[in-house]
Amino acid sequence: MRILLSTYGSRGDVEPVVALGARLQALGAEVRVSVPGDEEFAALCARAGVPLVPAFSPVREWVKEMIRRRTSSPPEGVAALISGQAAEIVARQYDVLAAAAEGCDAVVACGLFPSCAAARLVAEQRGARYILGTFCPIWLPSQHQRPHEYPGHPLPAGVSDNRLLWQTDIATKNALFGEAINSHRASLGLPAVENVRDHVFGDPVLLACDPVLGPWLPSDLTDALQTGAWILADERPLAARLEAFLQAGPPPVYVGFGSIAVASEAGRAAIEAIRALGRRTVIAHGWAELGPIDDGDDCFAVGDVNQQALFRRVCTVMHHGGAGTTLAAARAGAPQVVVPQIGDQPYWARRVAELGIGAAHDGAMPTSQSLSAALATALAPESRVRAGAVAQLIRADGADVAARLLVEALSRR
Repeated sequence: MRILLSTYGSRGDVEPVVALGARLQALGAEVRVSVPGDEEFAALCARAGVPLVPAFSPVREWVKEMIRRRTSSPPEGVAALISGQAAEIVARQYDVLAAAAEGCDAVVACGLFPSCAAARLVAEQRGARYILGTFCPIWLPSQHQRPHEYPGHPLPAGVSDNRLLWQTDIATKNALFGEAINSHRASLGLPAVENVRDHVFGDPVLLACDPVLGPWLPSDLTDALQTGAWILADERPLAARLEAFLQAGPPPVYVGFGSIAVASEAGRAAIEAIRALGRRTVIAHGWAELGPIDDGDDCFAVGDVNQQALFRRVCTVMHHGGAGTTLAAARAGAPQVVVPQIGDQPYWARRVAELGIGAAHDGAMPTSQSLSAALATALAPESRVRAGAVAQLIRADGADVAARLLVEALSRR
C-alpha cells in the first residue's frame, strides 16, 4: 500500500502531515511526503523517518516573493493576483506530485487550495483514491458558520442564511481558482469542472483538529471525519543555555509570531509589556528573525525548539494563533494570548477566549498597552486552572486514528 501525502504551507501545515506519515509507516504503509523543501522541514522529515519529496518551492522563498508582488499591486488587484498565484501553484505543484504519485494507491492533500487542486488532479489521472485533510473547521461548508471572506469577494450584505452564503462561496472559489484549475485540466485534455470547491474538497474530508479546541457540529453540507489533531511527538531536549535561563528565574512568557506581517512590531511591544509586569521573555526568532530589543538579561531568543517541552515551563504563550501553536500550548496547559491576523487565526483566538484558557487580543496591531491588558487575563490564576483542566481533555491519538482510517479504507478498496 503506497500513499502520497502532500501539503504546502508553513510549519503548522507541514508537521501534522509528517506525523500522519510516521503513523502510516508504523502500520506498514509505504509513504511519500511532499512538503516544502525548507531546511527546517527536511530536518523534520528526517527526525520522523519519512521520505521527503520537496514541493515546487521552499515556502519561505515563495512567501517573500508573494509579499513583494502584493506590495507592488494596487488593492483592487489583489483578487487577480491570487488567481495568478493559483495558476502558478497548480502547474508547478502538479509536475512534482505527478512524479511522486507513481504507483500510489491514494493521495492525501492538505494546505493551500491550489496545491490540493494539483493533488486532486494527479490522483484522478493515476486512478488513486483522493482525500482532503484540513486543520480547522472554518474552511468546511456548514450551516453552523459563515464562509471565509476573500479579498475582492465580500460576502453579500444583509444575508444571514449560512447555507446561502456557502453557495456564494462556490462562486467565489470558481472566480479565484476556477481558471487556474480548468486551464491546466484543458492542457492535459481533461474536461472542466463546474464547482472547483467541491471537486477539490472531495468526500469525505479528514478534519485534523482536536474536538475540544475546534469542535465540528454535524452538517449535511460536508461529510467530515474529525480524527483529532495529528501530533508528532518531540523528544528533543532543550538547549543547555535555554535550560539555564529557565532555571535562573520564574517561568517566563513565550513569544512567537511566526510569519505574520506585524511580527517585528508585535515582538517589541510584547517584550515591553512583559518587562513592565516584571516577567521574563523567551522570544522565538520566527520568519521575522525576532530577538531581544536590548542587552537585558530578562529576554532569551530561540530558533527551532521543542515546543512540547518548552511550553510546560512557561507561564503564558503569546502567539499569532496558528493551529499548531494553539494546540501545543493547550496540550501543555499554558494560558495563551493570541494576536490573530489572517486565515484561521481569529477562530483560534476566539476559541481560546471561549474556553477560558487565555485572551484574544483586540485589534490587529498590538501595542505594549493592549498586550498588557491581554496578559492580565492570561496570567490570572483562573486562566491557569482552566488551561490545566482543558489540557487533560486534549487527545493525542489523532494521527493514529487517521492512519487507521486510511489503511482500512484502502484495504477495502
